[in-house]
Amino acid sequence: MIRTFHHGDWSAARLVERKGDTRISVVLPARDEAATIGPIVRAIRSVLVDGVPLVDELVVMDDHSLDDTAAIAADEGARVVAAVDVLPELDLGPGKGEAMWKSLATTDGDVVAWCDADIRDFDVRFVVGILGPLLHHEELALVKGYYDRPLGPDDALGGGRVTELVARPLVSLLFPQLAPIVQPLAGEYGGRRTVLEAVPFAGGYGVELGLLIDIVDRYGPAAIGQVDLGERRHRNRTLDELGPQAAVVLHTALERVQPDLLTDDAVLVRPGLDPVPVAPTRLPPMVDVQRGRRDTA
Repeated sequence: MIRTFHHGDWSAARLVERKGDTRISVVLPARDEAATIGPIVRAIRSVLVDGVPLVDELVVMDDHSLDDTAAIAADEGARVVAAVDVLPELDLGPGKGEAMWKSLATTDGDVVAWCDADIRDFDVRFVVGILGPLLHHEELALVKGYYDRPLGPDDALGGGRVTELVARPLVSLLFPQLAPIVQPLAGEYGGRRTVLEAVPFAGGYGVELGLLIDIVDRYGPAAIGQVDLGERRHRNRTLDELGPQAAVVLHTALERVQPDLLTDDAVLVRPGLDPVPVAPTRLPPMVDVQRGRRDTA
């Protein structure tokens, strides 16, 4: 059974009393998010680091940005880490999953929470809501956010096109134990380091679904919680941009049920557009990587 919560169940001050010696890391994976990264870092820093000591480290994982994302984040008080500088011997390229996986190697929180860096009108409830269930329920290994996602002020259809057209049908057909998850591809979620370091990560945009599948496979549905975070507005992408994301999500799911169907050089071919590689990197459990580095040191 997947338990459901609401962000209003907790306040930051109450969570500070609850956290005790638990160390909390908040990570913002970001690539070319200069337009939104500043207010997000500023809010977390002022309310949850300086206001109340809930967040112990605030890190922006700069994933090969070509704009001023890194400089803006640093000016607002985040520790900025260039993803390319973490575990460089593995020679990994850009990718959301890669940046998130690498964040485990450069943070030290007992609990790690991630938030997307393209949220408009950011509110710290996105962090507080994720941390609440983890600090109050030791049996939970991962907590996912969910929310209303309007495309525009008068658009009743809402966002989440890849979720509704790809991820939800996949989950319903292949992983029904995850069907109660409202937003399987949500970018706001957090978990316990001991769990996150013990499972593989899918590269690119397969990371969210891959983590859900792998954690439930290893720890069971009762280890997953979800929390209503209210409304979320962010930069919506075109269908041309969403096509490769959808293909990576599909590849991630199929790899876990029928890997023989797939090839390592799979590409998405669309008339009139350049082919796009869609085979995400399968990143090993971080605990294995760290153990290997110690053994060769």
